[in-house]
Amino acid sequence: MPRQHTADAMFRGRECRNYVRLLFSPIFRIWISAAILVAALSGMVRADSTNPDLTLHGTFAGKDNHTYRSVPFTVPPNVARISVQFEYTGKEEYATLDLGLFDPNGFRGWSGGNKKVFTVSSSDATPSYLPGAIIPGEWQLIVGVPNMRAGSTSEFTAKIYFSRSGRVADEPAILMPVLRQEAAWYRGDLHSHTAHSDASCQSQSGKNAPCPLFLSAEAAARRGLDFLAITDHNTTSHFSEMRELQPYFDRLLLIPGREITTFQGHANLYGTTDFADFRVGGDSVRRWNAFWQKLPARDVLLSVNHPSHPTGEICMGCGWHPDPDVDWRLIHVIEAVNGDDTDGPMSGIAFWENRLNLGLRITAIGGSDNHNSLAAIPGPGSIGYPSTVVHAAQLSTPAILEAIRAGHVFIDATGTSDRLLEFTAESEAGQAMMGDTLRLSNGVAASFRIHIAHSSGGRIEVIQDGDLTPVLKTPELAQPDQTFSFAWKSDGGRHWLRVNVRGPNGKLWLVGNPIFINFE
Repeated sequence: MPRQHTADAMFRGRECRNYVRLLFSPIFRIWISAAILVAALSGMVRADSTNPDLTLHGTFAGKDNHTYRSVPFTVPPNVARISVQFEYTGKEEYATLDLGLFDPNGFRGWSGGNKKVFTVSSSDATPSYLPGAIIPGEWQLIVGVPNMRAGSTSEFTAKIYFSRSGRVADEPAILMPVLRQEAAWYRGDLHSHTAHSDASCQSQSGKNAPCPLFLSAEAAARRGLDFLAITDHNTTSHFSEMRELQPYFDRLLLIPGREITTFQGHANLYGTTDFADFRVGGDSVRRWNAFWQKLPARDVLLSVNHPSHPTGEICMGCGWHPDPDVDWRLIHVIEAVNGDDTDGPMSGIAFWENRLNLGLRITAIGGSDNHNSLAAIPGPGSIGYPSTVVHAAQLSTPAILEAIRAGHVFIDATGTSDRLLEFTAESEAGQAMMGDTLRLSNGVAASFRIHIAHSSGGRIEVIQDGDLTPVLKTPELAQPDQTFSFAWKSDGGRHWLRVNVRGPNGKLWLVGNPIFINFE
């Protein structure tokens, strides 16, 4: 169980003055810090998504009106994030407690009475607070009392959470928005830029100006997306602003990301706010493998971006040209569709399929790579064009990233609001959806099912190991909601099958991820 310390000031009248003096005396503060530090060193202080590492209590009375009090707590070594949840009683008597934070070196923020939850880390912080290094030692909550009636009391509880890394999955539950609880297909954009890197749009007077992050979120909400990843180049400065906007955009999940932008290629990193050293190549001749191997094995995704784009003076590193010994087993995602490049020489689909044919289980996603949130919607490169559609257990960052890693994904190349592609298989070995593996012995058959909605006028393509296979007699989509099926017999070898939908002009509308047969 987490260490729990009670610091009950018991401000209840003249007879308790000695307790008050004790609580805020230097001796008591040394004692409470020492007690918490002992708990930390004994392993009793640990990160947990629901249970606090420390719980501090106290009571204020009327005589404490217009005073400030320090509530110390000790931060052990190797803490990457501190999160605080603050509650107090007596509001029916108009009791008001304000809140601030100091670290061992000084001021870290003041939210007054406007927030009951806040967080600070080296990369980001809740508005009202300052990002910066998490220094081991004594920190202080500062509690101000702007109003406390004579004869009234207010009891507070401050729950302190320590995160040991910048992984989003390490954050306490109080910081992790779950915007919808049910399993569903969720639509979003996994590649966008703002003023924190090189996005620009017209200012009020029509001049070219850095494009504020708020406009990206507003465009995604207007588009009806469920999630949006902000992936500014190499920086982490946008994470604080995302924390500011998330409570307002309570139907749009904002996923922290960044585009690791190197001379040898670009890749989006999702699921962590820790600094990632982007200096791959150059004088240090640092390799991508070394970069990937330093990433956490769980809950963090790296997506190779626009791998078939040209690279040069216009866009250095845009194409994927890393050192030849890249370990593709460390890669889980490839951006197969970037903006409007679904068809043609810059499409990443062939690049992705070549890796599938090497026996690699890699999920294909799409991203707008938007650099102007005021671009006309819908249109190539506008937010949500294309969309990545993910079947996740809920609408939260960990659930979306977990589903992408699993391959439960299709790409809506033109970012519609309702096109649907479901591809499943069933055999005596079990059931599978896109991204899953079926193990089928030689001669064992599986039944495949395709469900397409809101794609009338289109045509289905079934692809096996990179080649079209004529398993459907009538692949045309004549109805707004149709289901197709076909039987497939295994030869005992390794294969993958997936589905596309093309429009009447031959342009790709939907790009499905594979069902894998006998993959490791």
